[in-house]
Amino acid sequence: MKFTVEHLSKSYDGKQVLKDINFSFEEGKIYGLLGRNGAGKTTFFNCINRDIRADSGRFRIEENGVKREVSAKDVGYVLSTPTVPEFLTGREFLKFFIDINEKFVQDIRTPDEYFDFVSIDIEDRDKLLKDYSHGMKNKMQMLLNIIAKPNILLLDEPLTSLDVVVSEEMKQLLRSIKSGRITIFSTHILDLAIDLCDEIVLLSHGELESVEKTSTDDKAFREKIIEALTEEGNE
Repeated sequence: MKFTVEHLSKSYDGKQVLKDINFSFEEGKIYGLLGRNGAGKTTFFNCINRDIRADSGRFRIEENGVKREVSAKDVGYVLSTPTVPEFLTGREFLKFFIDINEKFVQDIRTPDEYFDFVSIDIEDRDKLLKDYSHGMKNKMQMLLNIIAKPNILLLDEPLTSLDVVVSEEMKQLLRSIKSGRITIFSTHILDLAIDLCDEIVLLSHGELESVEKTSTDDKAFREKIIEALTEEGNE
């Protein structure tokens, strides 16, 4: 499976944030979308998810040589600030999501099996979501996407504000579910992108550029990324 972005452009108040982007992503990989704050990473995701209207462009999926337009059910989106119905317990929310999607989801498990998968403790499963920590709310967002199994999973800086333990748990979770889908992980933290992602993609000057990940200790690799991002910040 391949996800292709074709001629994507978006401007705000006369400033072009995304400039005629053409890029392809392949399944089974975690792509690190690396860019400075304000580079347009969230705008890029919002265009894919149809939360905002692009000025131009299209999104297509290719499977077994057949291309089609990306639909809403193809895309899962995990926000940096998780949004959950805080008046429900974790179990109530999970059960509600399973019930409304049971016709579309294969191999549905019990709520407790899902909770076990993302390491949410037994004593927390029947608490109100408003009492969940930021990291636990992020796990609930991830859990919905594990159940729905979207072809394209967008992750908008989901680990930035998590503690070390939860961050490592989330990274292991993402690695365990990358097969059979396209995962795009946005961040402004270089070491995180190098540690987690299979491929690095720079969003700089409104364009996407793939950077070959030769070695995590490759000085030239790191310098190229920093130079590109520094140039954009000095514009």
